[in-house]
Amino acid sequence: MTTRITPLFRLALLVTVTVLTFTSHASTDSTPPTPVDAPPNFVFILADDQAWNGLSVAMGKGDDSSKSKAFHTPNIEALAASGMIFSWAYTAHPKCECSRASILMGRTTTSLNAPTKASTNWSAPATESLANSLKRCNPAYRVAHFGKWQWPQTPASMGYDISDGITQNETGDSSDASDPKLLFSMTKRACEFVSQAAKESHPFYLQLSYYAVHPKAQALAETLKKYEVMPASGRGPTGDRAVMAAMTEDLDTCVGTLVKQLQTLGIANNTYIIYMSDNGGRTGVLSGGKGNLGEGGLRVPLIVAGPGVRADTYCKVPVISYDILATVLDLAAPKCAPAKGIEGGSWRGLLKDGDQGTITRSIDRFVWHQPVELDHPQSAIRKGDYKLLYEWDTHNVQLFNLALDRGEKHDVSKENPELTAKLQSELIAHVRAGLGDKAIAELESGVKKENRKGRPPRPRNS
Repeated sequence: MTTRITPLFRLALLVTVTVLTFTSHASTDSTPPTPVDAPPNFVFILADDQAWNGLSVAMGKGDDSSKSKAFHTPNIEALAASGMIFSWAYTAHPKCECSRASILMGRTTTSLNAPTKASTNWSAPATESLANSLKRCNPAYRVAHFGKWQWPQTPASMGYDISDGITQNETGDSSDASDPKLLFSMTKRACEFVSQAAKESHPFYLQLSYYAVHPKAQALAETLKKYEVMPASGRGPTGDRAVMAAMTEDLDTCVGTLVKQLQTLGIANNTYIIYMSDNGGRTGVLSGGKGNLGEGGLRVPLIVAGPGVRADTYCKVPVISYDILATVLDLAAPKCAPAKGIEGGSWRGLLKDGDQGTITRSIDRFVWHQPVELDHPQSAIRKGDYKLLYEWDTHNVQLFNLALDRGEKHDVSKENPELTAKLQSELIAHVRAGLGDKAIAELESGVKKENRKGRPPRPRNS
């Protein structure tokens, strides 16, 4: 008899031996087959502040600048080998809170009326959240959220059956040396949740919003020993860089632990794993970083593995984090449509056919908005290969051809006046439709807002 080797089983075999040592009961020969009509499970792993090239996995095929040579993430490498890497994945916002709101609700931050972390009067009801929509489509689903939350709206109101409640960045600053950034306790609870769901034969959606790799950096002492001789990077003390590298590896270890649990339970074959970061950071390759609308702050790592996903492949079709809601619903219940206001599209066709696949959204553009903590409030739009950056108070416009200039070094707005005017008009209309005329007037006045802690706005990164 020939044993069928699934992509996620191949993942388990590739992972570091110290993390994923399998015993004979983990073999696909000894686990019951998943019923053909069983709804799929979902594990969404959301890293915090991980840059586009913050993994030892290249986000661009053959592009060494799209991965880290200093950080080691063997388990995520194995996940990537079992699934698909998205080379042009974007987050909906360059800061944590608004990015997470967009994922929850499947909309741009402006359409959702969540342009800053102080925005609580969202324009879409909690009933249309990802978790509530999934349970509406199939009440059998069990839904959990562990880790960083940051909004005053409760996880329960957003449809999560189990959660850590309303948590903040500081929640993850652990005082337990054996549990840095609460990585290992969170992973333990996640394993318990998926085990219970499997025992009760319930499909599940699990979001693990890790506090890593957001500062302050914390790591296991034994992991840190591997990086103590790390050379300085020019971005801070050598010791800080070493702890960051160790924290990244600890996060990777936890990803491996969860994958092993899925395999041991015999449900890996029917589970989609999505790995992503909430926003980008400094890359040394892309323009800007966290907090502004340069590609560095917006592009993030994205890996998807699961049933029907083409293994060891790259997809160059641009996708964005507010696509996740539509994707999950399409994979879980194809006949159940998302709410009318959803702006994301399903990745189903891309996961099956890669660059040859198609994706349909209600809007044919990506739009970002960052009105605070900068010298000038900004918005940006990407349509096709072109990205336009607009400053509301100065009316300064820049246009970049990302296919030729991923570093955004060459403004081509003067060479393309008609396209520039068209994209600028479309961008302004989109933001106005979501935020209203009063907000537009405030943006154009250039009035700077302070952040929640009362600090003056940080200067714009360049």
